[in-house]
Amino acid sequence: MIRLIPATHTPLFPKVIDAMFRCRAQTFSERLGWEMVVRDGYERDRFDDENPLYLVSVDPRSGEYRGSLRLLPTTGPNMLRDVFPVLLDDEEVIESATIWECSRICAVGKDRQSERAKGGVNNVLAELLVGIGDVARLAGLTQIVAVFDARIFRILEAAGCKPEILGTPRRIDGTMSYAGLFDMNEAFQQSVRNGLGIEGSVLATDAEALIAA
Repeated sequence: MIRLIPATHTPLFPKVIDAMFRCRAQTFSERLGWEMVVRDGYERDRFDDENPLYLVSVDPRSGEYRGSLRLLPTTGPNMLRDVFPVLLDDEEVIESATIWECSRICAVGKDRQSERAKGGVNNVLAELLVGIGDVARLAGLTQIVAVFDARIFRILEAAGCKPEILGTPRRIDGTMSYAGLFDMNEAFQQSVRNGLGIEGSVLATDAEALIAA
């Protein structure tokens, strides 16, 4: 199950938010070796101060954290524009109220997950990918943009996601990196659901009210 947690609501969910920032540190700094600031076991950056919307996968019975990602409108500060502009062609700009950026997608280790989704994709990541589409539908988004590495690119392909690659992929800090634009139309979302074998909404029941707010 996916909980939608606006940054302004994070004090209401201290346990899962604590787990999210710790999972980010373990995933990106410890496991993948990315150069980033980690303090007291937390990975938190300046974009977490820009009122993002967090999609947090939790166990539907225990409420325990399983994975998460972050969404930000491209009309304000975002990672592609402000950290990875080198991935875009000269004068290329991604900025629209209906285009949001996805970043910091991560999940707990395999020993804390159930079976994998169709196509061999990590079950939690599969739920998060479908959750993006559900949020896009509720928020009236037309596209999602993201910066991702070759590892995530393979997961996207296995899930039936076929992004438009922007600019020229480049090796950043030893990792091949891409900027991709995903159309959030019905055909794309159904393709992802079919690729992952997931039917129905994965969002918690209060999701629509949170988006409207």
